[in-house]
Amino acid sequence: MTLYSLIIENKWMLEVLYALLISTICTAIVFKTDKFFRLSLHTGIRYFRNAFLFFGAAFAARYIFGVFSDMSVDYSYLIRIIFEYLLVMAGFFLFYSLIWKKIESTKESYASSLFNAKIAIFHIIALIIAVLDNLWQTYYFMFLSQVIIFSYASIIAYINYKKDENKHRFLRFYFVAMLLGLTAWFLNLLAASYFQWNPGILINIGIINVIFFLLFLYGIVKVTQKNGNKKT
Repeated sequence: MTLYSLIIENKWMLEVLYALLISTICTAIVFKTDKFFRLSLHTGIRYFRNAFLFFGAAFAARYIFGVFSDMSVDYSYLIRIIFEYLLVMAGFFLFYSLIWKKIESTKESYASSLFNAKIAIFHIIALIIAVLDNLWQTYYFMFLSQVIIFSYASIIAYINYKKDENKHRFLRFYFVAMLLGLTAWFLNLLAASYFQWNPGILINIGIINVIFFLLFLYGIVKVTQKNGNKKT
């Protein structure tokens, strides 16, 4: 039995482990980033933290969806909507962490970064995307939205990296990670559109996603360690 056939035969179990792994990585990123935010009070870091809070919640929902997907459960469709909504919102938060300065004035101060006047529009769009995908029984709306978001975010991340590449090493991790995220979403779109969910492509997407999250975790750990050393 080849490794490929072994993966296919144990697809459900591997999907659950995959979701739990990414949820765990995201939880670590959220705690590390939240600690860093409380020290710096940087608004961009606050929105960045929210992105991985939603990523982690999305993959936790995916785990629940995986558990109920093979059962006759009436609310399994609701779990799918929640999964897509959380995943799209995570992409929006990651993008917003790069552009918040152009949207929010220095005089604006929101009690909550999870839901406020500026973020409300993203919640509405994410919910619409999730509902439309569920109605049409597709993932196209989510895939297209994330390809667009990560394309713009990759360009902004590259500009930020070139501007301050000698000052902030994390910007390099950010740019590379955004390219990986864009690649994964584009492959998802191709897999759904042209390759009929080819298992080989899906396995590669999973590997890229794990690297995406690990890269962000590594970058956050390095930044927090560096700032911790400065204080000591």
